[in-house]
Amino acid sequence: MDFGPSERPAGAAPLPTAIKILIAGGFGVGKTTMVGAVSETRPLRTEEVLTETGVGIDDLSGVEEKGTTTVAMDFGRITISDDLVLYVFGTPGQDRFWFVWDELALGAIGAVVLADTRRLADCFPSIDYFEGRGTPFVVAVNCFEGARQHRLDEVQAALNLDPGVPVVLCDARQRESSKEVLITLLEHAMKTREARRRAVD
Repeated sequence: MDFGPSERPAGAAPLPTAIKILIAGGFGVGKTTMVGAVSETRPLRTEEVLTETGVGIDDLSGVEEKGTTTVAMDFGRITISDDLVLYVFGTPGQDRFWFVWDELALGAIGAVVLADTRRLADCFPSIDYFEGRGTPFVVAVNCFEGARQHRLDEVQAALNLDPGVPVVLCDARQRESSKEVLITLLEHAMKTREARRRAVD
């Protein structure tokens, strides 16, 4: 049973703080996989089967085996501590579904931009979007099997990132690895918020 702030029983434990974050990146980079891996509840998915209609529109280079695509969002939830819950929204990766991004981004404190080093240029639209909105973000290099390994400083340079933007390695299939990425984002978002507060003061 849910209680409003003035209706909670005396002595009841405080409600945890809910924080919204986004998982973004190019088509087929692993956003749906990460949301599913990290969520402690059954994730909500809005995937549709790729059809011949998308031929010439959907670029399957490097992900030829992919048979579905997210058309609205993925959603999951993870409890970080007794007083902190993350609501995780995976964005659609294809340009034709980007009209939902502004709605998904409302109220988000930060974002994870997933990167595939085989198709690193696919990160740029997401990076440009979050930089334009002033949204704190981290870049998480999804270590696909067989993908060429690059040093994190090489990825940072290739994406022309601000030196303060964290770049980390992850395996989007693994819960603990994905959770570490989210924690890195939380820490970065808090540091960014504090730095902006000091700049105003």
